[in-house]
Amino acid sequence: MPESIKLTKKIQMVDLVSQHETCKSELDAAIQKVLAHGAFINGPEVKTFGQNLAEYLEVKHLVPCANGTDALQIALMALDLKRGDEVITTSFNYVAGAEAVALFGMVPVFAEVNEKTFNLEVNSLEKHITSKTKAIIVVHLFGQACDMTEIMALAEKHQLYVIEDNAQSLGTDIKYKGNWHKAGTIGHIGTTSFFPTKNLGCLGDGGAVFSNDEALMNKCKSISSHGQGQRYEFQRIGINSRLDTIQAAILDVKLKSLKDSLEKRKKSAEKHTKLLKGVENIELPITESFSTHTYNQFVVKVLHNQRDNLKEYLADHQIPSMIYYPKPLHLQPAYGYLNGKLGDFPVSEQLCEQVLALPIHPELSGEQILYISDKIKEFFHAR
Repeated sequence: MPESIKLTKKIQMVDLVSQHETCKSELDAAIQKVLAHGAFINGPEVKTFGQNLAEYLEVKHLVPCANGTDALQIALMALDLKRGDEVITTSFNYVAGAEAVALFGMVPVFAEVNEKTFNLEVNSLEKHITSKTKAIIVVHLFGQACDMTEIMALAEKHQLYVIEDNAQSLGTDIKYKGNWHKAGTIGHIGTTSFFPTKNLGCLGDGGAVFSNDEALMNKCKSISSHGQGQRYEFQRIGINSRLDTIQAAILDVKLKSLKDSLEKRKKSAEKHTKLLKGVENIELPITESFSTHTYNQFVVKVLHNQRDNLKEYLADHQIPSMIYYPKPLHLQPAYGYLNGKLGDFPVSEQLCEQVLALPIHPELSGEQILYISDKIKEFFHAR
């Protein structure tokens, strides 16, 4: 794009303001309805949204909760895992899964990821299974699903529970046993987050757990409400984790346009890919044959130690970008007690030096994508 051409709109990493403008009247009406009836906790909109999302996911049971981290905690509690049990997850990831495991006195065990997809590497997973391993937290990262066929086979072989952390991949489809399923619905229990930047985001915090196992989900429902069965009858130790009614009402409005929103993300990703294809020092995201990609993030690998310089160059030209993630979990101070060291997970460590997330959201225009690619090419050409 010639330097004389100016963008008509500032590029945002995620443009929530524009997103909400498209459904403002519906959001306003939904919020006003809640304000009118006053049932701010466990109001009818919570039940309605839960039913509608369960229908979208084609799953039998769903329990909304306060946030995605709580969803992981509820899942772990419902599976009756004990102190000292080992739970495998990935080091190249946000902290929530490992944090939930550690909070209950269980042991987070890290495994390696695939250098192309950034998702759990099944061979590494198997190497870390011991007699103490009780569960796997599978993270469908950036919008693409893990290989659930291989993971479920391993889990069945070793009698392990599988929790699917689907916070970044709501709406992604996975091919499993010859049929397509929504991510999060294949393992024993799925979790998700409704943080504002997610594929389906509210105007605050929110989350959900879901499964086809009725008994398991009845436990989740009880756990999320202080362990109650009937009112003031506490059957188990629980927590206080509820999706408030206003957020449920907002999410139910946005759920109606989720399919269209994901299609726009896909088209933006296709434009990014077409314009950046062949640019030296950039590796683009790939899509596995067994998974669709919903591009919660559009993450490229920047080679030859150029990532930080490129990020700075883009910022100088009013293009935001993010590093997901700057340090793997096995090297984080909070998990130093696990004695992780540099070199334990070389792929994860290298990715932390290479990954860069470019703007990707339904409101991103073709003009903006063209400008971003132009500046990336300009950066490398100057070198």
